[in-house]
Amino acid sequence: MTPIILDMDPGIDDAVALSIALTNPELDIKLLTSVAGNVSVDKTTTNLLKLTTFFNQTQVPVARGAAAPLKKAFVDASYIHGASGMPGYEFPTITTQALTTDAVSAMAKVLSEAPEPMTIVATGSYTNIALLIQNHPEVISQIKEFVLMGGSLSGGNVSSVAEFNLFTDPDAADVVFKSGVPIVMIGLDVTLKALLSLETIDAVADLGEAGNMLHKLMTAYGDSEPGGKPMHDVNTICYLLLPEFYTTKDYWVDVITDGPASGATIADTQNRWSNGKINAKVAVDIDAQAFEKWFLAQIPTMNHYCEGAF
Repeated sequence: MTPIILDMDPGIDDAVALSIALTNPELDIKLLTSVAGNVSVDKTTTNLLKLTTFFNQTQVPVARGAAAPLKKAFVDASYIHGASGMPGYEFPTITTQALTTDAVSAMAKVLSEAPEPMTIVATGSYTNIALLIQNHPEVISQIKEFVLMGGSLSGGNVSSVAEFNLFTDPDAADVVFKSGVPIVMIGLDVTLKALLSLETIDAVADLGEAGNMLHKLMTAYGDSEPGGKPMHDVNTICYLLLPEFYTTKDYWVDVITDGPASGATIADTQNRWSNGKINAKVAVDIDAQAFEKWFLAQIPTMNHYCEGAF
């Protein structure tokens, strides 16, 4: 099993990603942390607890993270994810609580006690992991890599150049990309290709209670493209398990932190300023058919976990 820390802002696509991560036998989630992003941190924390309860995974610790970006005012994406962040399904009553320890302290503790460096997966803004880098430099060597959903080399979804997670907290992203920790950047360049067709989403509804839950969330999702719906954050989990689905290129990536291009990720694709240095493995293409087939195959396993949660 691969031990990971999963930092999230659920959010519908986060919820779908977490549903797979909680029920995949190849992943061992040592800690779940919340961050303000798609909705407020109080709501994202509650949503993590809803999902650990649903899948009978309440032994996975949940820690509440940052309520706002490092410098910017917080603006959520409830217009896409609904007021709660996970609308459309009536989850069972939560049976556990978040840790009294904050997310950054909890991350530092897990990393310091880990027998070997661990992967941190982040599917929301990177505020928590930036604070970890700034406040606990002693554990940086215990981070194997960051697998990040966010950024884009081909245009944005909240401005002409910026993807939502980077736009929400560009200053945190700048800290992370300059940290020296290996980064896998999975941005809009691939997530907008990894669409779930409407036919696939409809088929999910008949795949047990987990499928019913996912179908109701996904049909409430306000993000759509011609040909289907992107499940951006699911790509981080797919990459961890099946990196061969993805084509990547090694680049130096800078983050723009202010002005009209705030949140943009700029790769030195022509080696003009980086002098050959690399700080990120950037996903640039995906086998979208394999991704969709893999996604459907995860749901039967999920149903074994959610039995008895109601």
